[in-house]
Amino acid sequence: MPSFRTLDDLDLKAKRVIVRCDLNVPMQDGKVTDATRIERSAETLKELSDKGARVIIVSHFGRPKGKRVPEMSLKPLVAPLSQALGRKVAFAEDCIGAAADSAVAALKDGEVLLLENLRFHNEEEANDQGFAAALAKLGEIYVNDAFSCAHRAHASTEGIAHLLPAAAGRLMQEELDHLAAALEKPQRPVMALVGGAKVSTKLDLLGNLVGKVDALVIGGGMANTFLFAQGIEIGKSLAERDLADTARDILGKAKAAGCEIVLPVDAVVAATFKAHAPTQTVDVRDVPADTMILDVGPKSVALINQHLGKAKTLVWNGPLGAFETPPFDQGTVAVAKHAALLSKAQQLLSVAGGGDTVAALAHAGAEEDFSYISTAGGAFLEWLEGKELPGVTALTA
Repeated sequence: MPSFRTLDDLDLKAKRVIVRCDLNVPMQDGKVTDATRIERSAETLKELSDKGARVIIVSHFGRPKGKRVPEMSLKPLVAPLSQALGRKVAFAEDCIGAAADSAVAALKDGEVLLLENLRFHNEEEANDQGFAAALAKLGEIYVNDAFSCAHRAHASTEGIAHLLPAAAGRLMQEELDHLAAALEKPQRPVMALVGGAKVSTKLDLLGNLVGKVDALVIGGGMANTFLFAQGIEIGKSLAERDLADTARDILGKAKAAGCEIVLPVDAVVAATFKAHAPTQTVDVRDVPADTMILDVGPKSVALINQHLGKAKTLVWNGPLGAFETPPFDQGTVAVAKHAALLSKAQQLLSVAGGGDTVAALAHAGAEEDFSYISTAGGAFLEWLEGKELPGVTALTA
């Protein structure tokens, strides 16, 4: 990853600093129901304010499609933002034009202003140069602290970065540092654990990882497709049987790259997929025709944990079984706890991300001890796939 500027490289006092945050938080009845993203953005915003910058926050919220949708206003975020920052946050009724101009002009050193939803303007998602210029003229420095939006080339993530001196905020910096440590300059051996339902959604990811990691554990419904591709009978299990050739191709690429593929050796099966359904644990070659594989078995857990014991770096995306439905969470929980234990003992650098993954690690009580958990979703996946992220590239240009 090319080098990028950080807050340490900037003279901030009395400067107007535009900060792109991701404040797309869950809301119900005009109230924030989960303030995690606000809290994670607070570090950069506080530091800028403490250093005497005039802080101008920009963000999107929902999908208003270029229209002013009252229930997608950022105004309800003023109170939780003020609370997280421990200082008053002002609000402007628009992100460009007269309302924004006068609110920015009123800012004093150390003060914080939140602008209205960027996506009330179609030009934001179109990365319109005129819109990017209208945003840029509000500030003197641009800081991107929204890694979760870095895979989109929008005016506030990419266009503006070419118009002002640009740097990564602390949240962006932390994410990029951990990602570089996980796949770009990792301590070896590197192990990736990829789970989830479908191979089709993770083809690019698997294709990129086999060339970068020493061992690749495949779990979840995806593993069934790989087992089927090797001529193993998988009963009524969820699988993409039409992708057997693709699975064999990935196995071939892994072999050529010297990457060991680790598939389940035993499985927890049930005749019906529902909570607390009667189960049995069988060798993957002995799956009864009227059952489906819903989790990895204890021998598979032991095998994966054995690989973890040898690894120095772990990248995790996706659960090993149908973790939302007990008892099919046991495999994911056992491996997550072991990875957390090794991470806590500083024997393993563990980086995880993706919606289901974050939920699964929280369910296992393992999230506190992982080295880093990315909440970036799509951007994290595209990074795993080896794709260029426009919002990051713009910071290094």
